[in-house]
Amino acid sequence: MEIRKYGTESASIVLLEPIGDFDPARTEYELIKRYTSKDFQLITVTVDDWNRDLSPWNAPAVFGKEDFGDGASALLRKMLPLCEDPGKTYILGGYSLAGLFALWAACRTDVFRGVAAASPSVWFPGFTQYVREHELKSKAVYLSLGDREEKTKNKTMSTVGERIREIYGLLKERGVSCTLEWNPGNHFQEADVRIAKAFAWVMERVNKNGGRN
Repeated sequence: MEIRKYGTESASIVLLEPIGDFDPARTEYELIKRYTSKDFQLITVTVDDWNRDLSPWNAPAVFGKEDFGDGASALLRKMLPLCEDPGKTYILGGYSLAGLFALWAACRTDVFRGVAAASPSVWFPGFTQYVREHELKSKAVYLSLGDREEKTKNKTMSTVGERIREIYGLLKERGVSCTLEWNPGNHFQEADVRIAKAFAWVMERVNKNGGRN
């Protein structure tokens, strides 16, 4: 697990993002600054195995041949020591499977005051039911999806639109400050812009009252 930090170390807002082999954080950091005037630090955590480390439980492959593991609990345990300053506001975010991880993690701990889930893989088998059965403890949640993501021939992944609408509805019913933004394009279009907008939206909302939940 490689950790990289960008921005102001003394900032009261800390953004955390699991990433894969390719580190988009420098571009994301500059983009986030365009969307908000708030001071923040961005911390990225490079995972060793994308399908294993970000998956909350085992699931069969839905594309390619690589199954999904159950490494999310271990990853969360490794990330929590980065969130021990009670004077800071921590926001967890991610793209694709990392966005799913962020939503799942917010059901496991109240450390993260906000969640920035850009094009999250909420098609993941059993995840919608998990959200139904568990309280998502963050106060602000940003959800987004590309408007062509549900128009795939993959039967499992084509449910992503239905699933994200359902999760959005659940969170709204529970009084969570939540938005669902639709972006043009498929899953792979302007990922850095999408996650930057996600983080900026959450930052503007969670820090109004300051501190943790």
